Amino acid sequence: MNLSSQAGGKRGALALAATGGLLATVGFAGLGPVGAQASSHREAPIIAGLPQYDNTDVYAFRSPDRQRSVTLVANWIPFEEPAGGPNFYPFATDARYNVKVDNDGDARADVVYTWKFKNHYRTKQTFLYNTGVVESINDPDLNFRQTYRLTQKRNGKTKVLGRNLPVAPSNVGQASMPDYPALRNQATKNIGSGTGRLQTFAGQADDPFFLDLRVFDLLYGGDFSEAGDDTLAGFNVNSVALQVPRYKLAHHRDTRKNPVIGVWSTTDRKNAAGKYRQVSRLGNPLVNEVVILLKDKNKFNRSVPKKDAQFLEYVTDPYLPKVVEAVYGIKAPETPRNDLVSVFLTGVEGLNQPKNVTPSEQLRLNMTTPVTDGTADERRLGVIAGDTQGFPNGRRLSDDVLDIALQVVEGELVGNKNDLADGVNSNDRAFMKSFPYLALPHSGSNPDPHNDDTSGTSSSADSGAFGWLPGMSDPAVPGALLSIGLLTLMGGLVSMVRRRKVTVA
Repeated sequence: MNLSSQAGGKRGALALAATGGLLATVGFAGLGPVGAQASSHREAPIIAGLPQYDNTDVYAFRSPDRQRSVTLVANWIPFEEPAGGPNFYPFATDARYNVKVDNDGDARADVVYTWKFKNHYRTKQTFLYNTGVVESINDPDLNFRQTYRLTQKRNGKTKVLGRNLPVAPSNVGQASMPDYPALRNQATKNIGSGTGRLQTFAGQADDPFFLDLRVFDLLYGGDFSEAGDDTLAGFNVNSVALQVPRYKLAHHRDTRKNPVIGVWSTTDRKNAAGKYRQVSRLGNPLVNEVVILLKDKNKFNRSVPKKDAQFLEYVTDPYLPKVVEAVYGIKAPETPRNDLVSVFLTGVEGLNQPKNVTPSEQLRLNMTTPVTDGTADERRLGVIAGDTQGFPNGRRLSDDVLDIALQVVEGELVGNKNDLADGVNSNDRAFMKSFPYLALPHSGSNPDPHNDDTSGTSSSADSGAFGWLPGMSDPAVPGALLSIGLLTLMGGLVSMVRRRKVTVA
């Protein structure tokens, strides 16, 4: 069966879609019972009903315009419809939103940044989010707003980095917020000065993850000309972002000797007894969706990296290669998959594996890898395309995680070269050139945000959305197969290879 990007055509897409359909049928990793997911959007039964506490994605990368710093981004609240009034999408006030950093490889957090949010109303004698045109984040016509406290916990000691920091509001619409970029800028704050300066942001953004998930509609109804549409186009998320000097993240503040960090985010929710309990966890993309089986998904969300040995069986004897063998006749690799254990839980030796590492699931970043953003060496496929700054050496906003997975499932890194893709090669909106880098959120006044070809602004003729109320060339394969690609990826990243067309029998 020829699955090359030039000759595979619909037959290759159909075969891979068949596997996706099988996965949906058996409900592996929750893809059937709880609906389609992207990265970590609604990935487990309990968290699917708690969007304010649901981590969707984590990113960690050297800042392209401040290369002595690292940018950490974490997103929550999946599938925000832009016209989601009248309440739109606030952060939860009974939650602690955390980004955690392990800088010595012991699977414990050495640095923890925590965002805690508070609501403010001008008046409750209205149902409106805003009562007039909003020209600043402190505008009296912005009826509802949020602020946050940002803290840092390092080696057991907590320090308040900022109080009453403003949150960028949901993008109600062009009539209500005619200059939304100004609101974004006003919510981007500096903490400190000089070489120790941090930058922080919290607010709404376009969802930066991109892929085609419509395979779950009965395999596109058999019409594969439909493949290649970004399912997440037009949806927003709530984001926190922090730009931190590298030395503040490194073990003993020595980036040269200790360049590797592990990053993950968690959400702690206050229970009826007033105690905070972890309800969501996310490091690498796709893990709880497609590696952990349904019976342990909620358990994984409550777990800590130090205890990841309890999930070892999912890596040493993965289920998905057996499905591929059943559908394609491609023999599954021999088990136990010690190669997956080495790469998936420890980082890649010579790239982003810390010294004396304790195996655990984290997004690992080598903070000294040269920046390729904006150069001829930048590749959306990251490491498999020879760009070692990309995923899985950290994760940039533009890294095409799904295509990496799809190509690896057909053996891209173990000798079977291919150019498989889902037909979605980039985000629906351009990322910003400076912190927080996230694309601006879609406007609530856009009548068709999911087919938006604008650059972040809406037509002035559009009205608000319950705010103030004034008078494809390459063959594509569906996203359900991202799971297989991820598992294979973890075993193959020890070698970097060039791609060529092959026939897989």
